[in-house]
Amino acid sequence: MKQQFDREKAIEVLLYVARKSPNIYNILKVIYFADKEHLAHYGRLLYGDNYLAMSHGPVPSGAYDVIKYARGDTGLSESLSFDPEFLVKGYHVFPCRNADIEALSESELECLDLAIAKYGDLSFHVLKTLSHQEVAYQTADENDAMPVETIIKSLPDSETLLDYVRNG
Repeated sequence: MKQQFDREKAIEVLLYVARKSPNIYNILKVIYFADKEHLAHYGRLLYGDNYLAMSHGPVPSGAYDVIKYARGDTGLSESLSFDPEFLVKGYHVFPCRNADIEALSESELECLDLAIAKYGDLSFHVLKTLSHQEVAYQTADENDAMPVETIIKSLPDSETLLDYVRNG
């Protein structure tokens, strides 16, 4: 399944989550669990991110690239030249504005709020443990892609969902 990463929407999601849970690690895990929830109930990811199985668990690579760009990391593609509208200091994201709620659907906000409530305040250790228990993470090699099909296979009614995602 090929996905199209929507950087503008990813920024709105980052701004939304960072207002409620500003730690980078928590933000990335909240996005993962919100994406998984949205995929399970609505058959699509929030903004088409790709996931990597990094040493501390699943990471939405596009969102992480946006954070790294805002942090000033070098070596990122020049195609990332944009204004992320937040600052990154240490391990925290500081939004310069509120997220544009109109850019996010009701179902996306529902899944984000659920994931924020459930995972937003958890410690690094607890989140790492939970995310390492994910089947899609366990079946991927470290620093390798976690295909969305693998994430779907870990969900209830995975065959129906896979058929829906593949055939619309």
